[in-house]
Amino acid sequence: MSLPPPDLAVLLATSGHSGVDRVMGNLLAAWGEAGLRIDLLGIRGHGPHIAPLPPGVRRVPLPARHVNTALPALLRYLRRVRPPLLLTDKDRVNRLALLASALTGRRTPVAVRLGTTVSVNLAGRGAVERQLQRLSMRYLYRRAAAVLVPSQGAADDLAAFAGLPRERIRVVPSPVLTDDLAARMAQPPQGVDWPADGPPTVLGIGELCARKDFETLIRAFAELRALRPCRLVILGEGRQRARLEALVAQLGLGGQVQLPGFVANPYPHLARAALFVLASRCEGLPVALIEALACGTPAVSTNCPSGPRELLQDGQIGPLVPVGDVGALTGAMAATLAAPPPRALLQGAAAPYAARRAAGAYLAALGRPLPAALA
Repeated sequence: MSLPPPDLAVLLATSGHSGVDRVMGNLLAAWGEAGLRIDLLGIRGHGPHIAPLPPGVRRVPLPARHVNTALPALLRYLRRVRPPLLLTDKDRVNRLALLASALTGRRTPVAVRLGTTVSVNLAGRGAVERQLQRLSMRYLYRRAAAVLVPSQGAADDLAAFAGLPRERIRVVPSPVLTDDLAARMAQPPQGVDWPADGPPTVLGIGELCARKDFETLIRAFAELRALRPCRLVILGEGRQRARLEALVAQLGLGGQVQLPGFVANPYPHLARAALFVLASRCEGLPVALIEALACGTPAVSTNCPSGPRELLQDGQIGPLVPVGDVGALTGAMAATLAAPPPRALLQGAAAPYAARRAAGAYLAALGRPLPAALA
């Protein structure tokens, strides 16, 4: 049975609890609510896990367990449905889609998105793997109908790393903030107790992985505890859980640090936190930092590539510290807790990342008609 063609298709294969999941979930919802018909292609066992699906969004499972084995199923879909555009995110999925498009005679244009600063994200890989990645981006991404990134820093880095023309890379704000932000902030927080008379809470959010560098945050928090009462909560799940739990025990912080796991709604926690800290080694545009600013929560960040400098306006509304510098992070946290910036200033910095506004910017970058609801 043939499927009716959508206005566009989206292919994703995520961890299920990353910033990409939240960004793409918001984008699909804004498009669907504006009247677009979207096919959401997915690979078995991968995210995003969006339930219920937004109006206008149809889930199309590809019968494959891994991106590397999904090519035949994707080819069948493209040949049968012929969507007018396919949007993908993350390099492995991008390459799969561009290859499939080439094998079908480019009847389906492919727009690719990268949410990280590529050169830094690949710095820990072997030289051969980095070179292969560089060459694949250089030659495959030239075939894309559009190349999208979330920040100026990520765009400059991709152009330099892959040898792509800078003018071909479009910077599009991530759709992070939905219309129900206030209502979600008002919901009871899940997974963490927030006693009214408790000490100030430092909050971190993100996948428990090396790139987020929660180890530096925990070490800086240990130094901060020597200066003032406080506690640390890190929301997220990932492969480094055991390593981080061992570090907490080693530093004698068992009663002051909580790692409750992934929390679907971080906003009640951000609304109650005294300080949000991003300790990442690299980003593309940190979703959690945007969410913190939108909640009016003071923030400290590493000056990692890319995004924090743009969001914190060169450090004017929140300190930027060197990556991996425990002492600098400790000092910035202490100073910001002692003199937090005005709430309205922080919320104003997050305004460009409203989902409806960003969803319109995505369609403009993709060369698609703009529905009246997003105009």
